Amino acid sequence: MPKDNILRKQKDFDFVYKKGKYSASKFLVIMYCKNRMRESRYAFVASKKVGNSVSRNRARRLMKESYRLSGLEFPEGYDYIFVARKGIEDASLKEVQKSLVSAYRRIVRKKQNK
Repeated sequence: MPKDNILRKQKDFDFVYKKGKYSASKFLVIMYCKNRMRESRYAFVASKKVGNSVSRNRARRLMKESYRLSGLEFPEGYDYIFVARKGIEDASLKEVQKSLVSAYRRIVRKKQNK
């Protein structure tokens, strides 16, 4: 994932949280909202509910690696925030990847029904 495709500014996060939609699965939630750009931007977040800093960093690494290995084609022109849920710290990479694919399928289904 290129460095310029990372969601960084607080106002962008706030916009996705307020105006965006979401798709949830067992270990993560994907929040997304249309942006005014051609490419998509991504963020991987783990709150303090997940655990201490070691657990939060592991959760983010698991989500990033699951995204990278899955090879999923998310629709372009959106901001995506991947939020770790409690329990992800004990999950394996395969479980997180399965959870990511499940949430992704719901997003694609919503897009097709429009």
